[in-house]
Amino acid sequence: MTTSTVEDYLKQISLEEQRAPGDRVGMGRIAAALELTPGTVTTMIKALADSGLVDYEPYSGVVLTGSGRQLALHVLRRHRLIELFLVQIMGMSWSEVHPEAERLEHAISERFVELIDEMLGRPSVDPHGDPIPTAGGKVATFDQASLARIEAGETVVIARVVDQSAEFLERLEREGLKPGSTVHVIETDRVADAMVLELSEGIRFSLGLRAAAKILVEVAR
Repeated sequence: MTTSTVEDYLKQISLEEQRAPGDRVGMGRIAAALELTPGTVTTMIKALADSGLVDYEPYSGVVLTGSGRQLALHVLRRHRLIELFLVQIMGMSWSEVHPEAERLEHAISERFVELIDEMLGRPSVDPHGDPIPTAGGKVATFDQASLARIEAGETVVIARVVDQSAEFLERLEREGLKPGSTVHVIETDRVADAMVLELSEGIRFSLGLRAAAKILVEVAR
């Protein structure tokens, strides 16, 4: 039986693979994300390799096998559906649902997950814009770009926020930068490391490029 620890590892490896497609994931990246020592991570990765869930090469890193990727996507599906359920049904803020979903994702049954999915209308993304894998393990892809790369004069729609720390999400919420928000780029100053944005309501404000890099957008239609 898959344990919550195994699920946490597989999910994190999947997330790291998505950030750098085609690359093996180093032990240091996993250790930093899970707040563990590299030695502890290496021991667990070897056990996962023995179980056929990952392919591990010392000094090079790890990638998920087919069975490991399938399990990881099931965990991501539960996590993201729970987050959306907590926001839409329970009325929680998008900035506080991540740790709750971390705990609940290991406790609910697949039947309960399917009921949540049906209740929410088979959603494709969670409150932060992250794609929700289907029950069959498929993940939708979207044509998105970093807000930091958008030049002055362009109008875009916020699609996804990749930094889900509570502090960062609370700041974006105060500024009105949530998925679905339309934003017009007034100025992009790469020397000053900042850009001036205008919401559809005519509200203008400045945002640092490092913060903007954590926001993915789509061209407004």
